[in-house]
Amino acid sequence: MVSASSRPRAVIIGAGIGGLSAAIALQTTGWEVSVYERTRSLSGIGTGIVLAANAMKALRQLGADEQVSRLGAPVRQADIYTSDGRRLVSLPTDEQARRYGAQSYLIHRADLHSALLGRLEPGTVRTDKKLRRWEQNERSVKAVFEDGTTAEGDVLIGADGLHSAVRAQLFGGSAPLRYAGYTALRGIAHWHDERFPFEQGGGFEAWGPGKRFGVSAIGQGRIFWFAAVNAPQGQELPPAERKAAALRRFRGWMEPIEALIATTDEGSILSHDIFDRRPLAGWSRGRVTLLGDAAHPMLPNLGQGGAQAMEDALALARSLRQMCGTPGTPDAAAALQQYERERFGRTALVVRRSRTMGRMVQFAHPAAIAVRNRLLRLLPARMQIRRLDWLVGYEP
Repeated sequence: MVSASSRPRAVIIGAGIGGLSAAIALQTTGWEVSVYERTRSLSGIGTGIVLAANAMKALRQLGADEQVSRLGAPVRQADIYTSDGRRLVSLPTDEQARRYGAQSYLIHRADLHSALLGRLEPGTVRTDKKLRRWEQNERSVKAVFEDGTTAEGDVLIGADGLHSAVRAQLFGGSAPLRYAGYTALRGIAHWHDERFPFEQGGGFEAWGPGKRFGVSAIGQGRIFWFAAVNAPQGQELPPAERKAAALRRFRGWMEPIEALIATTDEGSILSHDIFDRRPLAGWSRGRVTLLGDAAHPMLPNLGQGGAQAMEDALALARSLRQMCGTPGTPDAAAALQQYERERFGRTALVVRRSRTMGRMVQFAHPAAIAVRNRLLRLLPARMQIRRLDWLVGYEP
C-alpha cells in the first residue's frame, strides 16, 4: 500500500448504495476516498429492496454478503397471482439459486446501508454537505459545497441519485424525467399469521386491472409491501391519507393484503410517483462521471436499481485500478471512458426492459390482461428463469 499522501483520491457525491459501494471498491484497490452526503444523518430510510443473484455476487466482492444474509431474508417463494388469488406462475427459487450460483435475498434498505457502511474506513463519509458546483482542470477536480468548503481529487463520481446535482452540471436539462404512468405506496408491517409463513422467506405479487400489490419478507420479523396504481402524475398522497387509500384500492383482493395494510403504521407508509430517464449518450466528461441512478435511473419492475449501482461500482474500480499510486495521472479520463463503455449497454438495456415490464404488469384492459395471464400460465417456470439469464446470471 502506498502512503496516504501519494494515494490517488476520489470524491464521491452521495452516500446511497452506489456511492458506498464505489467507496468500498476503490478503498480495496488503494484509493483515498471521501463520500459527501447532503443529508445531516445517515440513518437509513425507505423500505425493502430485492437483491437478486447478481447483486449478491457484487456484495460478495464488496465483502458485505454475509452480513446481508444475516440481516435479510432469502427468497424461497416467488409466486404471481391474480387479484382474487388464482396462481399464474410459481418460480422455482432453489433451482434459480443453483443456476446462478447465489441465493436471492430481500432486506430493509437501512440494513443494506448499514452493512455497506461497516466496510468503509472510519471517517470516509461526511454528512450535511450539499454540492454547489464542481470544477476541473488537467490535474484534478474540485467539489464546492454550499457551506463554502471544498474537496479535491483525481476523479469526482456523481452517485447522488435521480435528481443528481453532478449530472445537472454535466448535461443540463438533457434526458428529463419520464413518468411511468403509475404511483407507488410502500410500507413495512410487523405481522404474523401461520397461514402465510412469509418469514420463512419470499412472498408474492398479485396483479389486477391497472394495479398490483407485492409482499416480501425482509428479515427480523418484518414484511415489506408495495402497491403500484395507474394514475396521472402528481397524485401523491399526504401521509394521513395513504393507509385509507391503500385499503380502499385493494379492498376485496386476495388474503392477506388488507390485513397487511391494516397492520402497518400509517405514518411509515411512503407515497411517490415512479420515474426513470431515457439513457444518455454518455456519463463522463474529463475527470467526472456518474454512477447508479445518477447515470441510469430505472423503473423498479426488474428489481435491479441497487444491483446495477453495485455493478457500476465494481466496474469503475476495475477501470481506475491502473491509476492506483499515481495521483494526477492524465489516464483518469481514459479510465472513466473505459468504465462507461463497459457499463453503458447493459444498463441501457435494463432501463428499457424495466419500462416494458412495467407496461405489461400494469395492463388495465381486460383483453390484454387475459392474453398476458394465459401466456404466463402456459410458460414453464424453468423457461421463466432462463429468460433472466442475461440479467441475474451476470458476473459483476
